[in-house]
Amino acid sequence: MPDTCPCGTPLPTSECCGPLLEGRIGVPTAERLMRSRYTAFTVLDAEYLLRTWHPDTRPSALDLDDRRRWTGLEILGTTGGGMLHTTGTVEFVAHFRDAGARRPGSQRENSTFSRVDGAWVYVDAV
Repeated sequence: MPDTCPCGTPLPTSECCGPLLEGRIGVPTAERLMRSRYTAFTVLDAEYLLRTWHPDTRPSALDLDDRRRWTGLEILGTTGGGMLHTTGTVEFVAHFRDAGARRPGSQRENSTFSRVDGAWVYVDAV
């Protein structure tokens, strides 16, 4: 795991998204889930991504591209998704660079999240 957490906080991964990916602590908000899922993409942790995906929309498997290097995350806004909510959205831009590409790329989404048995899960993206 990288020293500084890829999700954009100044914390070390071991104090930020690391415990979430390892399943040692629960995810308190939709935004924290989004940040931890971004970190999972950076370290190619398909198991965490599948585990935190809503069962109704979760694919059977993920094939993560190790030629894509995720380079930064910007959270643009959130609705709901707090400790007392059952649903929420997180709008973000994830930056990347593909091996051999001339220019960096980005992916902008407004992702929806909900709670299943009390745990935040990713539902889908717009």
